[in-house]
Amino acid sequence: MVKVKIYIEYKEGVEDPEALTVKKSLSLLGFEGINSVKISKVYEMEIEGNKNSARKKAVEICEKLLANPVIHRYEVNVD
Repeated sequence: MVKVKIYIEYKEGVEDPEALTVKKSLSLLGFEGINSVKISKVYEMEIEGNKNSARKKAVEICEKLLANPVIHRYEVNVD
């Protein structure tokens, strides 16, 4: 088994509605000086095979399911 971490986040210039909501809520709660908020998703998987095949499978998972290439960027880390 190979442990894989996949990080998904919005590309630069794409609005993140969840992050904007969190930033606004922080302001309403009295937290000052918060200039920006960025939210990323992390998926941790155990994939059968060697590191190379696990990376290929993880990239395919990103491209077919987890990430929209128009608005997201992803990073795959294999341990």
